[in-house]
Amino acid sequence: MSPPQANSATPTPEPIRVLVVEDDPVAADAHRMYVERVPGFAVVGTARTGGDAQRLLERTPADLVLLDLYLPDGHGLQLVRALRAAGHAADVIAVTSARDLAVVRDGVSLGVVQYVLKPFTFSTLRDRLQRYAEFRSTAGEASGQAEVDRALAALRAPQPASMPKGLTQATLQAVTEALRGAEDGVSAAATAEAVGISRITARRYLEHLVDAGRAARTPHYGQIGRPELVYRWLSEH
Repeated sequence: MSPPQANSATPTPEPIRVLVVEDDPVAADAHRMYVERVPGFAVVGTARTGGDAQRLLERTPADLVLLDLYLPDGHGLQLVRALRAAGHAADVIAVTSARDLAVVRDGVSLGVVQYVLKPFTFSTLRDRLQRYAEFRSTAGEASGQAEVDRALAALRAPQPASMPKGLTQATLQAVTEALRGAEDGVSAAATAEAVGISRITARRYLEHLVDAGRAARTPHYGQIGRPELVYRWLSEH
């Protein structure tokens, strides 16, 4: 009988523990569902008020708080201040409709690492969570300034390329989200149907993303005649 072999499998890393703080029950359920769809994250609880969040964190540690800024018992940043005073070091992603840049600056000083503006899609939150996970995974001593810059850049969304004449940021965002949600790629016709624009217009936006280095296109030979172009989001961006 052969001796038992040691298990050499790499241990699975612990998931990033997330507390969802949102007073609207429908939004809270949606945020929980979104987070649980992203590999490497686990929701440890849902709180509807700042007080509930504080009490829950006393019992259940969390690494990240997904925080609505408008709560029934006070502003979300008041909750962050209270958590810091109590010694809680969890990072914060603000999920909010607030667009006041003064609030954004205050949040940064308190450890808010990302802002996600409502309304948003799953792909938008997934991108922020994945960037946070990349930032959190950095460890050890940096070899120099470039490595420090790369670690911090993981939290930041790419700078938008200049918009060609006739294109709008709102439609570009819609096309981008349709593209990012298509794991196997998407055609201009399918994008047009998803976004509600013409095929020609969809192709202009998709080609803009290719020119900006944020997407790639490949021909798909499926039927007789001219091959159809399939566009894919470049995940490193």
